[in-house]
Amino acid sequence: MEADVAQAHNEQEDGGMDAECLQVARTKMIQPTSLKDPKLEKLKEALVDWINRTLKEEHIVVRSLDEDLYDGLVLHHLLGRLADVHLPLEEIARSSSAQIRKLEAVMEELDKRLDQPHTKWDVSSIHKKNLLATLHLLVAMVRHFQPELKLPTGVKVQVALVEVSGKGIRSDVQTEVLTEESSDSENVSRTDGDANRVEQLLKMEAHKVALVKQGLLGFVNRSMAGLGLQVSDLDKQFSDGVILLLLIGQLEGFFIPLCDFSLTPVDHAQMLHNVSLALSLLTHLGLHVSIQAGDVVTQDVAATLKVLFALFNKHARQEEKMAAISI
Repeated sequence: MEADVAQAHNEQEDGGMDAECLQVARTKMIQPTSLKDPKLEKLKEALVDWINRTLKEEHIVVRSLDEDLYDGLVLHHLLGRLADVHLPLEEIARSSSAQIRKLEAVMEELDKRLDQPHTKWDVSSIHKKNLLATLHLLVAMVRHFQPELKLPTGVKVQVALVEVSGKGIRSDVQTEVLTEESSDSENVSRTDGDANRVEQLLKMEAHKVALVKQGLLGFVNRSMAGLGLQVSDLDKQFSDGVILLLLIGQLEGFFIPLCDFSLTPVDHAQMLHNVSLALSLLTHLGLHVSIQAGDVVTQDVAATLKVLFALFNKHARQEEKMAAISI
């Protein structure tokens, strides 16, 4: 009997040890040699620039990806700007537990929208300032929300995979891909092509630019005819966002409630709100135009033309298809 009890006790202890051995903690870290890779530096610079341009109107400036994103504030604002999701969270989370709660709420919403497996990042790794996880998350956000944005291609890093378990510590070095090698099919999107055409257009002779503007003007006025409105100056009449919102509503067949925007804006803030709403609607419609709302408000011709080209290319193609069907 005593022998049976002793054997059972020993089996229990062995089982406890097996369970302990199964509890494995894995950590991935970029190798110091890879941190000096010029391609990685360019990727980090591109992501910092993207964040700062996206959050320019909110006066948020990021300098370090691993040091400035761990508390959830920047990701919270990016979620609001890119996905139009505004969570009722405290602006600044000071304690570690508050930061984790904020990250959990923000990343739950992000993970619903991102098209990649979420095994490359989690709340813990972001909060612990893990640069590898932070880079994977930001690249996925760019790919989803602004696919027209060109990131440095072919960025790979050497990663140390460290596993700690009851059996000891095991480490291995692997190569991890942050951005794929370039290919025409992946890097050229419709809106990216629109942006490039606008930049090329503005370098052309004045009379050629005028001809293109005249064509866009005709498209806009045909679309606005149902409202009895007419546009005569593309450079100036879109700066307050009103015509742009009405145009989007006409083209897409929906009504934007007047309480959602200012029909007669009198100051910069109201104009900015109108244009920001218009760009948010375009994003929801699948048109990712890489401009800032403030550029349209300040009558930046290139910014305005990029928006109009995106709308024109979408709906002009639809008109061509309908015409072909009717023939």
